[in-house]
Amino acid sequence: MAGGQERILKGRIRSMQATKKITRAMELIAGSRIVKAQQRVAAAVPYSEQITEVVKDLAAAGASADSPLLAGRDEIKNVCHVVITADRGLCGGYNAGVQRAAEGEIKADVEAGLGYSLIPVGRKAEGYFKFRGYELGETFGGFSDQPTYDDARRIGEHVVELYTSGQVDKVELIYTRFISAGSQEVVLRPLVPLSADTVAGGDGKAGTTDGTGGDYEFEPDPTTILDTLLPRYVEARVYAALLNAAASEHAFRQRAMKSATDNAEELIKNLSIVMNRARQDSITAEIMEIVGGAEALEGDEVELITGPLADDVFGTWQPPGFLDRAADVVSDAIDEVVSEVRGAVATIEAELTADDDPPSTPGEHQS
Repeated sequence: MAGGQERILKGRIRSMQATKKITRAMELIAGSRIVKAQQRVAAAVPYSEQITEVVKDLAAAGASADSPLLAGRDEIKNVCHVVITADRGLCGGYNAGVQRAAEGEIKADVEAGLGYSLIPVGRKAEGYFKFRGYELGETFGGFSDQPTYDDARRIGEHVVELYTSGQVDKVELIYTRFISAGSQEVVLRPLVPLSADTVAGGDGKAGTTDGTGGDYEFEPDPTTILDTLLPRYVEARVYAALLNAAASEHAFRQRAMKSATDNAEELIKNLSIVMNRARQDSITAEIMEIVGGAEALEGDEVELITGPLADDVFGTWQPPGFLDRAADVVSDAIDEVVSEVRGAVATIEAELTADDDPPSTPGEHQS
């Protein structure tokens, strides 16, 4: 094998080994973050459930249902889509799934003669829709893998302002819901206006440990409290969507990096086989040339001793026994050359046997 070709293959193998280290590290990091993200999703559930119960109890206690967030529009003219994606790539089809769902909703709005606006949450959504010429509203990003409640508050306040000011008549969330580490789905959830079911079903009474209940006393009046609490309810729903999206992002990234690691390992194995096979062919050709040369030397022994060279040096007279001694010297020299060739062949065969297995990555640990 040519030295240049061998260097190229060795360089590719080293490059794939370095890539494998990176993808393996990213896989482990994503796996560790999934656990934390799941815990955050579970920790946010009690707050969401409790604020829902409080809203229902306020409505049952006589709060007016005329809040702007509860009053739907008679005619829908403009729809706002809050699209939640990741800030980074290398997470398989996570971003593409949400983007396709959002494009489908926008296409349906346009066909129905409705206006639309987009609020991208995550740099990937912002770059995707901006490049394709969609109408974008305010953008949010930089927190997709670890969102906080402050991030949800900023998004919630913005969409509530859009709705109450009349700029949009409906707000929808599009994100990836986290079901388990191996299952996630893209969902579309209405955010504003809140449905009537949100404030229905409460009893307006405080629960006690013995199963009886007592009446709530509200200060100020229930309507004022409800008007204050409904924006917080919207923020809680946005926060829950952000947490689900973050957990889904880590799950997608773990699977994508595991696939990349497996592919890198397979490519290293195939490249090593190609390199070793080419080396074997090259060395076999060199061995055949050496053996052929040794055989040619052995066949020319008589001609070398009794040919014109001997006549030129010694003329017609030669010392007694000269030809026999010269033949012995040449024969010993040829035997020594053949012995060295055979030793070199044995060494090369031993190296080829040792190179049958693909080179392992230094410092690689089995998972």
